[in-house]
Amino acid sequence: MRRILLLDDEIYVLNALVRAMRQHLPIDDLRIETFTNPFEALKRCCECNFDIAISDYRMPQMNGAEFLHALEDIAPTTVRICLSASTEFETVASAVNDAHVWRYIPKPWQADELARCVAEALLFRDLGVEELRLADQQRLLDARPTPQELEAQWLEADEPGLLKVKWGPNGEILL
Repeated sequence: MRRILLLDDEIYVLNALVRAMRQHLPIDDLRIETFTNPFEALKRCCECNFDIAISDYRMPQMNGAEFLHALEDIAPTTVRICLSASTEFETVASAVNDAHVWRYIPKPWQADELARCVAEALLFRDLGVEELRLADQQRLLDARPTPQELEAQWLEADEPGLLKVKWGPNGEILL
């Protein structure tokens, strides 16, 4: 199941986003949750994982960059996208730099561009999650003793001190 969180203080914008995604995304098992309150959205992110979070930038309680920055701490694998009618460079830069936003989508959006962006975000998330899984797997392998280390541990347990070698000043083994 794919989960997408949408946050905007205007309900008609949320309804239009949901409609556009349902019409243009070929995803069978898609769950879209909408929020008008950023605090409720953050609370929900603590309860379940979302693949993507799309947030409006200008909202009365908390701006989108602040929301997405808080989301990064709660759900680091969720792809963060900012949606805004603002074309001010500072707004875009703040969202991208402070909240590590993956993409910035201007309002009004084009439905096909929105769908392409969401599809790319899902692929980006899948690659990131797989990368984390492989890194965790490698850490486990690195922590696992090699066959030679296991044999040395067995020998040392059977004959304590057997593997402790005293070396002489010229490299010879001292008995």
